[in-house]
Amino acid sequence: MGTQPLNRLRTDFPPLGLGALVHRRITAPGALAAVTLLLAIPASASSRSPGAPGIGDPYYPAYGNGGYDVSHYDLRLKYQPATDRLDGTATLLARTTQDLVRFNLDFLLDVSEVRVDGAKAAFRTSGEHELEITPDKPLAKGTPVTVVVRYGGVPSKKQAYGFTSWLRTPDGGVAAGEPEAAWWWFPSNDHPLDKATYDVSVQVPDGSQAISNGTLQSASSRAGWTRYSWRSDKPQATYLATLAVGRFDITTGTTKGGIPVLSAYSKDLGNVYGAARSSVERTGEIADWLTGYFGPYPYNALGGYVPNTGTGYALETQTRPYYSPRQFAAGSNTSVVVHELAHQWYGDLVSVARWKDIWINEGFARYAQWLWSEHEGEGTAQQLADHVYASRPADDPFWKVAPGDPGPENQFHLAVYDRGALALQALRNRIGDADFFAVLKGWPAKYAHGNASVADFRRYAEQVSGKPLGGLFDTWLYRPSKPAADAARDASIPVRAAGAKGTPVQPKSWKKIAATNGVHERGHKRSGGRVAGGGHVE
Repeated sequence: MGTQPLNRLRTDFPPLGLGALVHRRITAPGALAAVTLLLAIPASASSRSPGAPGIGDPYYPAYGNGGYDVSHYDLRLKYQPATDRLDGTATLLARTTQDLVRFNLDFLLDVSEVRVDGAKAAFRTSGEHELEITPDKPLAKGTPVTVVVRYGGVPSKKQAYGFTSWLRTPDGGVAAGEPEAAWWWFPSNDHPLDKATYDVSVQVPDGSQAISNGTLQSASSRAGWTRYSWRSDKPQATYLATLAVGRFDITTGTTKGGIPVLSAYSKDLGNVYGAARSSVERTGEIADWLTGYFGPYPYNALGGYVPNTGTGYALETQTRPYYSPRQFAAGSNTSVVVHELAHQWYGDLVSVARWKDIWINEGFARYAQWLWSEHEGEGTAQQLADHVYASRPADDPFWKVAPGDPGPENQFHLAVYDRGALALQALRNRIGDADFFAVLKGWPAKYAHGNASVADFRRYAEQVSGKPLGGLFDTWLYRPSKPAADAARDASIPVRAAGAKGTPVQPKSWKKIAATNGVHERGHKRSGGRVAGGGHVE
């Protein structure tokens, strides 16, 4: 009979520990036969187990999956704006990182078929967003694997944890959200630790356009439908993948550095159209300016898009950030463009190792806004730091949030942004401009297309500067209290005299930067106090 049927029998058991499994066998009737059965299975087969239904992030234990690493997503989609119906075939190229009898993908739409290396695989859903896949044959560690998933559904009708990250618009739909958005439009290993390249090909009715990341490879029409094919040829986290279908005005150009720029603006933006376009059209100029601080722009495409959504947030979707119309309700807003483009280095090129490391993304993007303020002559980074420190008393709840590990409920709290940028100014003052700006430019190069933590950044800053920085990081990033006066003076942050009255002088740029603060709160509450579903400047 051979061992293959026995292997299939073993994979049907629940994922118990070895001790529990052996105990059950010994105490059950026919124990000798059961033990003989286990001994008959080759060691390599008996050691195979299911991949974990989470990648191991303490903030979001069920996000991502274990047992494999994806290198490429090929998404072939068809979307009907009138009904919000999305049908697709996703092909994932991956490699196993352990022996596997089963593995999970994160996904919400209805699946009709799964194939693993060409053979039909069993599948079922579990939890809030898990698609469990059992291949026809177990997979050995280090094996290249091709997974094909056929699916369909109406994304706006699917929820997980009580919310949706799919943004329905009058003329289509948008996938853009952090830390989760992929579940609503393609199956994935949804965590920044597993980056991959992408081909996204979307068929939409003539008159609509499909916008995604990277370069537009082709657009072809047939029988009333147009297919747009996009390619992202550099590693990209799943939450940074985006899709927008609607009716857009498209602009194209080239940066001074030779990067092609493509931006899209909904035809239905109304009276914010001019402000949105006059802001996002400066993308090339701003990206070129940022290279002076962060190094060469890391991708072969650039742009932005403004669909007709009702949210209030912006997001650093790779190469082509998403902007809500509300970002431009009060007029042009280049500061938010600076923020999202800074993320192309801090957040996209180098992504968080765990979601607790969010300061690596948000503190630096906020600090880029402070540097832009200097560039525009509207207040120096030092003046902005002084204002953050002086304008909030010690008993302000703002200081209770530790940017270095804010907790999932405070991941996008204002303190991660403003106190996070203040910490960078303290670091700049401690190590000096030469070393500070060397760190800003060297960090993206050191961890390019990978992941890193706050601890990694501290070690790198210590290596460049030659100074111990543990105390400074503890004070400004980890203590749930306002840094004391002596710590502020040590970091060259001015301290107001006891009893001083009046409001500290605001830099001219303060209101422009603060105008983005109200969009940090996210739109859908989830159990456990976490806020989800999009709604912040990323």
